[in-house]
Amino acid sequence: MKKFNVTVNGNRYEVEVEEIGGSVASVAPAAPVAPVAAPAPAPVAAPKATGTAGSVKVEAPMPGTVLKVNVKVGDSVNQGDTVLMLEAMKMENEIAAPADGVVASINVSQGATVETGDVLVTLN
Repeated sequence: MKKFNVTVNGNRYEVEVEEIGGSVASVAPAAPVAPVAAPAPAPVAAPKATGTAGSVKVEAPMPGTVLKVNVKVGDSVNQGDTVLMLEAMKMENEIAAPADGVVASINVSQGATVETGDVLVTLN
């Protein structure tokens, strides 16, 4: 008989294996050994701003990195104006204003990493 420690779905078990004729015949699970502490979870990033300052939200269409913010709070923008440049998959993407308005808040800065759906800018 040989004893082995086996981990299944984070639970650790001590098992005994009987060797018969040079091949493994059966595996009999033993009582579970005290669970090993799971690794500490990765640090969670600070929550992103929800962009409640304005009624129109400009959201990230894909994950990427903000290359340049082209507007500042108080600027007037027309529908289709580029409010910022987002790099995603090694391509520069112009993020346009979905409607006419005045920039109420800017929730990202140059170099920031964003996820799909993050609020980038809000307009009134």
